[in-house]
Amino acid sequence: METKTELASTINVSPLTCIDLANSDVHQSGVSLKQACMDCGFFYVINHGISEELKDEVFEQSRKFFALPLEDKMKVLRNETHRGYSPALEQNQIHGDHNKESFFMGTEGTGEEPHGDNKFYRPNTWPDSDALPGWRETMEKYHQEALRVCKAIARIMALALDMDESYFGTSEMVGNPIAYMRLLHYEGMSDPSRGIYGCGSHTDHGMMTLLATDSVMGLQICKDKDVKLQKWEYVRSVKGAYIVNLGDVMERWSNGLFKSTLHRVLGNGQDRYSIPFFVSPSHDCVVECLPTCQSKNNPSKYPAIRCSTYLTQRYKESHVSLSTK
Repeated sequence: METKTELASTINVSPLTCIDLANSDVHQSGVSLKQACMDCGFFYVINHGISEELKDEVFEQSRKFFALPLEDKMKVLRNETHRGYSPALEQNQIHGDHNKESFFMGTEGTGEEPHGDNKFYRPNTWPDSDALPGWRETMEKYHQEALRVCKAIARIMALALDMDESYFGTSEMVGNPIAYMRLLHYEGMSDPSRGIYGCGSHTDHGMMTLLATDSVMGLQICKDKDVKLQKWEYVRSVKGAYIVNLGDVMERWSNGLFKSTLHRVLGNGQDRYSIPFFVSPSHDCVVECLPTCQSKNNPSKYPAIRCSTYLTQRYKESHVSLSTK
């Protein structure tokens, strides 16, 4: 029987490009990022400015929430705008997800802004502060920090697409984004031969995802989602780095040049925690092929579509309600 060390040496691990956000040569970073996004749409970022102390605290608070009795977690059950707790097996029939529970929170509007009452900016649902003191404050601080990092990546992304560095920074883009944060807890064993996964294969809907993980292996990517015999590779967690992947909105913007890569999570019997942070442009943003990604000989492959319309369609495909009520 293989030991864990031996097993780790035999599994297929994907080498990913590492982007240094402190690199003074942003154009060099843009070149590196462009290649990574064309290859597989997954990469690492370092020197992002999020302290290990804050990251550790978010993971600790996440563990505390998932350790609560089920009846306490059910008090903040996910509402019609997709905020709150989702118990294990909720998506079993859709994605083959098993033994995965989660908690969703997102950008909140004030009600005074033009988008304030939009379904993508509704108030969050929070656990009882007496049971989890400081929990909300920690999550809100981390949400702000994660969004700051995504905006920094978006500047390099614009250069990678031969656009002005500030292109994605407008209020119609990530200056006023839809940004969801999801706490995830996996447990149990996966068996792909029986359709049992921690999280079944999927692509993300939005622009990009900033992913924090613990040290437990589980994330896999498939660089070519269209081949019949799919090849899956693990992505390692690297201390001090975040994993970033592109979503379908970025693939549409780039006319298919950049990849929204198929990925999944396999459970290995250990508890595993991760925190993906999903960023999409403003709900009013019209997502259409960028001028630098099309030509007479390479016309746009995708019709223009309003971001909120596209995301709502994709959520419906995933059987996730985003009610306007």
